Amino acid sequence: MVAVKTEDRLVALIDRLRNGQVHRAEDLARRFGVSTRTIYRDMDKLSASGLPVAGTRGEGYRITPAITLPPLTLTPAELEALNLGLAVAAEVGDPALQDAAETLAAKFDAVLPTETIAEGAAWSQALRSQGKATRVFAHLPVLRAAVQARQKLRIGVADSGSQVVRPLKVENWGRFWVLTAWCEGTERLATFRLDLIESAEALPELFVDEPGKTLADYRP
Repeated sequence: MVAVKTEDRLVALIDRLRNGQVHRAEDLARRFGVSTRTIYRDMDKLSASGLPVAGTRGEGYRITPAITLPPLTLTPAELEALNLGLAVAAEVGDPALQDAAETLAAKFDAVLPTETIAEGAAWSQALRSQGKATRVFAHLPVLRAAVQARQKLRIGVADSGSQVVRPLKVENWGRFWVLTAWCEGTERLATFRLDLIESAEALPELFVDEPGKTLADYRP
């Protein structure tokens, strides 16, 4: 397999690990066309970004989900809103707001437990991803509305062209935002990074669950 860019590989690794199963470094290296040493470094990067990557010697790696923030318990939507809000605040061009976003991220870094998916380190990385929050925010309302309405979308993705999809879920993986959808053209389930989506248009066509085309069928 041809090796992909580091950031794309990290996103793909998160996608692979989030099913809760244990994956050996050797198997991941073979899948992504890199060395096991590269996988070890990738896991260190994911862990440093705040993702709860659990590794057991001789067994493998997995991601353990958790969203508890003492003394508050946040819903996934609230956690996503917090992540996006911090990233957007860092991009508005107002030095005071940028400083506030960075200090707020530091406070989260100090109080969030290590097992929380979106830890403070993830906020810090999101703040340094210039322009990404703006691109995510541009299409997020349309994508989320289409997921809720079970409405097909036509999306334009960088380097992939235009395609019609059945949007199933929009979620946040630390500093990455992704859409999981069934692709009408390729006839398969896939994930799309929101910062790479250049256009999103809701189509006048609804969809219903069909065998093999649901979120439960997705196997990264």
